[in-house]
Amino acid sequence: MKKVLIMSASTGGGHNRAAKAIQEELELKNINGEPIECKIIDSLKLINSFTDKLISRGYEKSAMYTPEAYGSIYRLSDTELVSKNEYKDNPLTSLLARKLKTLIKTEEPNLIIGTHPFPMIALCKLKKISNDKKLTENSSNEIEELSSYFHWSEDPVEIPPLISILTDYTVHSTHIQNEINYYIVGHEYVKELLVSEGEEPEKIKPYGIPVEKSFLLHRDKETILNELNLNPEKKTIVLMGGSFGAGNIKETLDELLEINRDFQILVITGRNKALKEKIDRRLATTEHNKNVQVLGFTDKMNDILYAADLIVTKPGGLTTTETLLKGIPMIVPYYIPGQEEENLDFLSNCGAVIRVTKKYTLPVLVKVLLDYPERVELLKKNIESIKKVNSAQNIANLSQEIMENEEAIKEQNN
Repeated sequence: MKKVLIMSASTGGGHNRAAKAIQEELELKNINGEPIECKIIDSLKLINSFTDKLISRGYEKSAMYTPEAYGSIYRLSDTELVSKNEYKDNPLTSLLARKLKTLIKTEEPNLIIGTHPFPMIALCKLKKISNDKKLTENSSNEIEELSSYFHWSEDPVEIPPLISILTDYTVHSTHIQNEINYYIVGHEYVKELLVSEGEEPEKIKPYGIPVEKSFLLHRDKETILNELNLNPEKKTIVLMGGSFGAGNIKETLDELLEINRDFQILVITGRNKALKEKIDRRLATTEHNKNVQVLGFTDKMNDILYAADLIVTKPGGLTTTETLLKGIPMIVPYYIPGQEEENLDFLSNCGAVIRVTKKYTLPVLVKVLLDYPERVELLKKNIESIKKVNSAQNIANLSQEIMENEEAIKEQNN
């Protein structure tokens, strides 16, 4: 039986959801009639629970409360001051590499897929040692030192082929590692970004960001809106800020309530319970003439996005992908500086999003889209031209092909 490990990390919800989508498709495949075993590994939890909480919660808090600081760190780490492949000497990367070495010896995977760059950096570090160790006469002092650190001569490990999944519509230097066999990216534009960084075009597959197949299913619009206490005859605007309710949602809701047009609002606060309580209190003490429903965390986004007419949100990688797949026009009034800002650049270049600016405020944009339906149809047409379906299936097909080729090579050598 062939085995695949999918390396993820709980920094935002997108990495784990992408991992589940790939797992779902891989487990439908087989190699020579035998099923494929597929495990999702949270790389931060692999180190220890303290590190997992420190990094995952640190990302969440910095993204919510100090987004500019997060953006500054993101941009600094993507400059020539910290070039590609430099992250392999990070102490945390070295610690994870040691954990991964043990995991690989135990699990003996035939393929490793990463939906987050952190574990892929550590795996590439191990793979570099493995590859250079085969050329012992030409090994550098650096490799000998690393080999000694990992006790390589006593306990060698073979790293299988590596596939890296980019879950945003951009490229960061942490993604770029020489030892990656294939990159999966969200669009041809992102492929060209990698090519401009020196990666070989044939290694880059613009399959799109993977989404679970169940997300594409939905019930009828009337049933969905009735369950949410919303009117199926009215335009519905969904306001949200990702899985942990980031962004200026309270202020944005105030702007929507002041718009003199007839529509209803569904606010989704995600796992941010404090935000939901604040909005509920504000609505109870504020006069307005709109039907507003507030929902916390939900696993019904496949239904909700289908029933929406417009979505006001931040441009996270998975949020963006899911919205594109549903063909719903987006208005973006806020974003976390860094990858979300670059996602917004991508969407703007494709004509698939409306971005709020100082002059073109949210009320101005909403009024135009409600008053001129042809503008909405133009957005939908642009969305249709860039959305990628069957990403997870295509990744599973590529994975199957890689493992079958590896099996064929082994048989020839025997």
